[in-house]
Amino acid sequence: METVADYFGSLVFNDETMKERLPKDIYNKLKQTVHEGKDLDLTVANSVANAMKNWAVEKGCTHYTHWFQPMTGITAEKHEAFITPIEGGKVLLEFSGKELIKGEPDASSFPSGGLRATFEARGYTAWDPTSYAFIKDETLCIPTAFCSYSGEVLDKKTPLLRSMESLSNEAVKILKLFGKEDVKRVITTVGPEQEYFLIDKKDYAKRKDLIYTGRTLLGARSPKGQEMEDHYFGALRTRVSEYMHDLDKELWKLGINAKTSHNEVAPCQHELAPVYATTNVAVDHNQLTMELMKKVAERHGFACLLHEKPFAGVNGSGKHNNWSISTDTGVNLLEPGDNPKDNAQFLLFLVAVIKAIDEYQDLMRISVASAGNDHRLGANEAPPAIVSIFLGDELTGILDSIADGKPINGKSKQKMELGVHVLPAIPKDTTDRNRTSPFAFTGNKFEFRMLGSSFSVAGPNIVLNTIVAKELNEFYQELCDAKDFEKAVSEIVKRTYIEHRNIVFNGNNYSPEWIDEAKKRGLLNLASAPDAYDRFIDKKNIDLFSKFGIYSPAEVNSRYEILNEEYSKTIHIEALTMIDMINRQILPAVESFSSKLARTIKEKKEALPSLSLKAESSRLEEVSGLTDDLYKALKDLTDNVDSSIEYSGSALAHYSRNEIIPAMEEVRKYADKLELIVDQTDWPYPTYGEMLFYV
Repeated sequence: METVADYFGSLVFNDETMKERLPKDIYNKLKQTVHEGKDLDLTVANSVANAMKNWAVEKGCTHYTHWFQPMTGITAEKHEAFITPIEGGKVLLEFSGKELIKGEPDASSFPSGGLRATFEARGYTAWDPTSYAFIKDETLCIPTAFCSYSGEVLDKKTPLLRSMESLSNEAVKILKLFGKEDVKRVITTVGPEQEYFLIDKKDYAKRKDLIYTGRTLLGARSPKGQEMEDHYFGALRTRVSEYMHDLDKELWKLGINAKTSHNEVAPCQHELAPVYATTNVAVDHNQLTMELMKKVAERHGFACLLHEKPFAGVNGSGKHNNWSISTDTGVNLLEPGDNPKDNAQFLLFLVAVIKAIDEYQDLMRISVASAGNDHRLGANEAPPAIVSIFLGDELTGILDSIADGKPINGKSKQKMELGVHVLPAIPKDTTDRNRTSPFAFTGNKFEFRMLGSSFSVAGPNIVLNTIVAKELNEFYQELCDAKDFEKAVSEIVKRTYIEHRNIVFNGNNYSPEWIDEAKKRGLLNLASAPDAYDRFIDKKNIDLFSKFGIYSPAEVNSRYEILNEEYSKTIHIEALTMIDMINRQILPAVESFSSKLARTIKEKKEALPSLSLKAESSRLEEVSGLTDDLYKALKDLTDNVDSSIEYSGSALAHYSRNEIIPAMEEVRKYADKLELIVDQTDWPYPTYGEMLFYV
């Protein structure tokens, strides 16, 4: 009987496979490249390429592709055959080091935010040896970075790798001061929890809004939603269970440590959680996970919905980003230690994160901002748009004690100090979790809960890595020449927490009172994506990314343009889809129903003139009135869409948010009311009840 161990990682050119297939010296040189950032020699590349090709061909591959992550948010591929023509009309299967290291896809058709003119087509992909090659659809996939001919970064992987390197450099310098001479690299790790919906494929095919936009633009709420709280962790439907088992197997073949699957809160909503991995690998794995979720769903007669809010009135889907920092010696820097010195180190890294989140609330919000996520953030199902940190009562109490010089309430009522003074071991997981917090400490990691389900996790982690690197850099400048290191650490921890404790909030982030309290604390409330985007090009943010080589000023501006353009296009497509559905589906359905109702009234009156027909007449009158209201709202929406041509960039994004979205909501209001009146046989597409409760 085949076990998981037999096929786990079978489609990955992983470390075990490389050890088996590469000469020892080649393997060692490749590992040096990965771990020490050394340049890859072409001889080494040729040897690796040949071994990789032979392995892939044995697995049935005929093609290879440089697998990259442009600014579309999804992955891209350009497939090339291994074949090389030779004399006699025959071919050889070849794959060289040059082909492994570098590819050349078209760069003109991907979002560039003005970095590239339409006619400037050339772009390059460059192999990322820190992420394993893998096989998908009988094609060898090589994870790569993507840039333009002139070197501008056009992807999400390159800045992610840069941010990881920046944080590593700064963290290592700090650790050297603590005497950790054996630490050569510091690694950020991520475990992204993925929420999604499964609906019947045949229902999906009948909904233009789901096909074009990923969410239902119209639809009255089902009589039953999630009110009974009977779906969360409930028994899996047979089809769903079979889907999850199949998905796990496909993910395990690719070395993706899918660990946990369960029903989420909303009907038809589910979650998949992996074991954490190095950040760039976790990003690659999550992109693959989202792709496979959709592919496997088709096999089982499902459509997998990754939109943040596919259905109104029930919980939307997020993606919790569990982020931590570890050394190459296996020490988690966000895990409290067992002795005072380790705790001092832990607290220094902890306040670096606190300071980073407070100073760069805007970037944290920007990193999760999108048209889709705007439907979640702020609703009582997801964190609000206000960024804050949950530390738990005990850890907050310790920091308060250090900051205020007062004993902490507890078993010993002990005053907490750093340096040579005794700081008791800080226990882990002694405080309840807070599911309402956007950024919660959970024992040895932070859970960033604001991400939308369709997001690449690259963006938020680029921001996290960079802002923490910046704070560690500042701490190092202060500590490197300190005469009394322990005292200097103590002073930094105390001062930093005092200055930035305003970002710490352990209460209910859903409460209306928190909005007022956050305002008093000076915290940002960037309610919509366009509001957030406008902060991206602030000087402090451009300076931050430039200093650490993550983005050039031009690359920051390009991403600002891409974000605004993507938002505006999303709303535009949604509006046009809604107009189309109303004109071609709903209005004809309503007219048909009204006609049948009118004929019924006429026939009954002719058969028996004395009948009052109040119910029928009132119903016809109500439908007619709602149809008039719908038609007017539709005209207003159409006019707003037509007027959008006058705007561009940020102005268009704001216009879309302030004018088009409210007009769409007005149209929906009348359409959804009509859905509850019109005969089910006349309604042109599946209702919420039919889609969410298909068994």
